[in-house]
Order: sequence, then structure tokens, then C-alpha cells
Amino acid sequence: MEKLTPRSENYSQWYNDLVLRAGLAEHSAVRGCMVIRPYGYSIWERMQQTLDAMFKETGHENAYFPLFIPKSFFSKEANHVEGFAKECAIVTHYRLKNAPDGTGVIVDEEARLEEELIVRPTSETIIWNTYRNWIQSYRDLPILLNQWANVVRWEMRTRLFLRTAEFLWQEGHTAHATAEEAIAETKQMLDVYAEFAEKTLAIPVIKGVKTPNERFAGALDTYCIEALMQDGKALQAGTSHFLGQNFAKAFDVKFANKEGKQEYVWATSWGVSTRLMGALIMTHSDDHGLVLPPKLAPIQVVIIPIYRNDEEYAAVRAKCEEVYKELKNLGIRVKLDDNDKYKPGWKFSEYEFKGVPIRLAMGPRDLASQSIELARRDTLTKSMENINDIGIRVINLLDEIQVNLFEKARKFRDERIYKVDTWEDFTAVMEKGGFAYAHWDGTGETESKIKELTKATIRCIPLDNPQENGRCILTGKPSNQRVLFAVAY
Repeated sequence: MEKLTPRSENYSQWYNDLVLRAGLAEHSAVRGCMVIRPYGYSIWERMQQTLDAMFKETGHENAYFPLFIPKSFFSKEANHVEGFAKECAIVTHYRLKNAPDGTGVIVDEEARLEEELIVRPTSETIIWNTYRNWIQSYRDLPILLNQWANVVRWEMRTRLFLRTAEFLWQEGHTAHATAEEAIAETKQMLDVYAEFAEKTLAIPVIKGVKTPNERFAGALDTYCIEALMQDGKALQAGTSHFLGQNFAKAFDVKFANKEGKQEYVWATSWGVSTRLMGALIMTHSDDHGLVLPPKLAPIQVVIIPIYRNDEEYAAVRAKCEEVYKELKNLGIRVKLDDNDKYKPGWKFSEYEFKGVPIRLAMGPRDLASQSIELARRDTLTKSMENINDIGIRVINLLDEIQVNLFEKARKFRDERIYKVDTWEDFTAVMEKGGFAYAHWDGTGETESKIKELTKATIRCIPLDNPQENGRCILTGKPSNQRVLFAVAY
């Protein structure tokens, strides 16, 4: 197998090479869209399953709303339409016809829609138009719904998983009787995302709130989790929005409270997407290929028999089958690869590249000594293990690998959070990569100027941020707290 482009040489090329050669995704015939291949989709499925269980534990149900949204819905909430207007794909006709000259098919101009339809970039408008029919009384609240769906946001510059014109995601949309309930929901779902990122993806994140310049279009507050990738750039890994009553007012969604008085409903929305696949790759993987946390790996353990002839094959294969059944009965996702089309060395490289956490290999000598070779993907180390203890050893090691990946990523992140007080130090951090924890004067103008000069944005104001008097790194104006800057994906 051809070696990857080293991360130190060209990080972007390394990422693209890895996604393609690990069989995660590829570019499609549709500009800006991707094909998620089975191995990549199996990882996304595990993300879905874990998150879906967490959503249901917090009282949410799944539903599905239309892919198409009437254009008029977008004009009801001014900030929302302004935020998405430049990214919308629009359906204008509903029929094709054969070209008169026989060259193919063309749009039938007589089949123009009375009202154009927007291909879903996000679902607040269609969902709140629906909620108007569902909500009359406080007894109808809260509504706690989630949708697994695809969305389209027209992108000019795309990168597999990180930014594509169409991507997969989940979007939660909830309705509440009070602002306090809605804010509590917003923060609860942020905590769900943070727990998922750290416990399942093994990605350390910083929880915070966005500045007005960076918040979701139509939200009063946007909460987020921010992660740091190996190249020193930040990646927004999830968002949770307190929408206030903006969408309820736009779509006239009212309810009768316990006193019989009409009030507007309070709203939240929250979501994560297949962008998490990019975060997973860029947090853990290396120059040997993909590295997967055991909780997400489609194959947690691969067993490879080594033999020279049919007699050795029969004996080694039989023992490997015993190990396979033992691990499978323990609930481990295990694969026995006895395919004779490829040699063991090729298989070793292939499963290493695909990020399988543990590789077990056994040959005739190992069988005679009742041992088995164990290779760890996270540390690239090998050891000989007693075959009679392999079940409990693998279970404990999978947990150890999960923790090790998180701690390694956290150490990397923490070493790259720099407390800076001068513009010179700030620009130096942005050039080498990492988070700059710095004072800002609180104005959108200064925030925009910093972005113009350095490409850095305020990733978040960390939750429970300590109050600390200082001076803005750019303007020198007074500031009462530091915020987290970085160049981001």
C-alpha cells in the first residue's frame, strides 16, 4: 500500500488521502456532494445509534418533516433568511420533456411551480409552521422532537465530511411554555453533545456560547462545543440554540397558559452532522492511517491466522475460530479474516490503515505455546498474550485504548491553549495554530477586524468564564473577560 502524505508535509492532502484510501467516502458525480462508502457509513451509524439512545433517555422522540420548504416560509423570520439566503438550492419546476431536436431532456417551462421550494438547509420554518397546528394549550407542551435527515447548503469550496453541499445530520426542535424551560433544554443538549464527544468519540471539547456575530441565524443564544484538530485549527463539533420566541412569533404559534392567557411558545434547536467524521479523523489518526476509538470502530478486533500449508491452516484456523466465538459472545465486534487471497502482511497493513483497535495473529508456533500476538493500533505496540486469558485481556484493553486516545487528545489540546495579552503574541499563536485565550472589547467591529487580519474567529466564550479585567488585544479598550480565538474549519 502506498504511504500517506505525511501530516507535517501537507495536512490537507493527508486528510484527503486518508478519507479516500480508508474507504470512508469519495467525491460524487454531483459537484460538491460525496458518496459515503460502507465503512464510513458504518462509523456514522454507530454515532447515530449512540446519540439516538441519549436523545431518547432525555425524553425526545424521532419524527420526519419534508425535504422541501415553501419559499414564503423563509421570509417570515428576517435573521433566519438572511443567514441562509446565499446557501439555498431552489426547485422551480416539476417536469421535464424531450428536447425538440432530440438531444436529450429539457425543463418544461409550462411546469413552473406556483411557489418555489427550498431544498431543506435546516428545518425550523417547516417545523414551526407544523407546530402551529399541534399546540393550543399548555397541556400540549413541551414538544421534544428530533429528526435524522439530510440537508443542502450550497458550498463553493468543499471537503469530504467537513464541508459538502449535502450532508447528513440530526436536528432537534423543541417547544416550551417558558423561557427557563427552553434555556434548560438548550444547555442539557449541549451537555449531551459534550458527553458524546468525550466518552464516545474520545474528543476533548470546550463548552461555550457564541458571540452575536457567530450565533445561529434566528437564535437569541447559540451554545457550542469546540475541539482542536492536530493542525492547530478549531472545529465546531456541535451547537445548541435558544431561539426565544422568534419562530413562534413568525409562525403565530401561541398557547393558552394555566390562567387562559395566550402566550407565544419558546423554542430550541440543536444538531450535529457528518462533520463529526472529519473531527474523528483529524483528532486521532496518524501517518499510518485511520485511528478509531473502540466504541465507534465497526471492527474492534480482527483475527488473522498465519499458516504455510493446509495442515497448519486447519489447526490454526480451528483455534482462531474458538477465539472468535469467545470474543463475539463477550459482545465484541470481531472479524476472523481467513481470506487466502491476501498474505498476512498485507492484511496487517490494511487493518492498521482502517484503524481497527486490536489485531490478533496466530501461527503454528503460537498455537503450540498457547499464545497469540496482540497489536494495538493506538500505540503501534505488540505483545504476546496467553490465549486462555485473551477474552478478559481484550475487554480491558479496549477500555484502556478508549481512555488513552482521549487523554492523548486532551494533552495535545491543553498544551495549545495560550493565554495572550499582546497583538504580537496573538498573531504568533494564529500562525502556529492553537487556541488563543485573549481579551476582546466586546464589539462586532473588532471581532470582524481580527478575522480580516488573521482569519481567526471567536470560537466561544467558555461557560463559567471567570471575570477578569484587561484590555482588548487589538484596540486596547477595556475588557472584563477573555474569549477563545482560533482559525477554524
